[in-house]
Amino acid sequence: MANSKYEYVKTFEQTTTLLPNTYIVVRVDGRGFHKFSTKHDFEKPNDRAALDLMNAAAAAVMKELPDISFAYGISDEFSFIFERSSRLFDRRESKILTTVVSTFTAYYLHLWSTFVPSKPLTPLLPSFDGRVVLYPSTQTMRDYMSWRQVDCHINNLYNTTFWALVQRGGMDVTKAEEKLKGTLAADKNEILFSQFGINYNNEPEIYRKGSIIFCDVSYPYHQEVPDPAALAVSKNSEVEISKTQKEKERKRRSKAEIVVQHTDIIKDDFWEQRPWLLCGDADR
Repeated sequence: MANSKYEYVKTFEQTTTLLPNTYIVVRVDGRGFHKFSTKHDFEKPNDRAALDLMNAAAAAVMKELPDISFAYGISDEFSFIFERSSRLFDRRESKILTTVVSTFTAYYLHLWSTFVPSKPLTPLLPSFDGRVVLYPSTQTMRDYMSWRQVDCHINNLYNTTFWALVQRGGMDVTKAEEKLKGTLAADKNEILFSQFGINYNNEPEIYRKGSIIFCDVSYPYHQEVPDPAALAVSKNSEVEISKTQKEKERKRRSKAEIVVQHTDIIKDDFWEQRPWLLCGDADR
């Protein structure tokens, strides 16, 4: 009821507006996924169907929210990177975070039977939490992405070696943990190769490098994307792009093909071959 005596309670609401001209990164993480994956009998060390499901849910989120430039996923987590110029929900943190997490969760549940048809969902049901982090420059954003990919490699090498010792070497989990305690990457590679004939470098790249998802733009990005000076984030220093331009860009992204790749994002090659991912970034 408008103007009721109870309306004063709205004054207790607090809104956090995210800083302008910064990359918004929303990282979605599985909540209690160790128990969930055990109950639903995920393959160890990697369950390809489960990873494909994560990728499909992430791609669906990107279709729903074209302000997301790209996303990176490993295991039960996904990072969604919003372009610096994004004004989605007026950059309200709670709105952005809850929308991404809830949309991702909804698609994960919806697509489960498509990717894991032989294992019906039963409680424990999958759930996800999330956080928002802001990065002020291309370099810090890329360092974040590099950090996640390095983590992917470190964790997967350990898990691959651990489960080889358990599943193929006959060790119990305690002895396998003890054997790997304090080992370096070279030690784990040696164990895999000498004891099990596994060349870690030949393992599928989705396991070793994770998944990066982005919109594939086939035409030269500079012909379609507004000049960086026109990408608006500050009332005082920059000019906001017109509503027509915003709508045109939104429609273009919503129609673009969503691509999933498993490749190196630490080196410059990936970014130099896809300059539209960083368009509008003044410090690029």
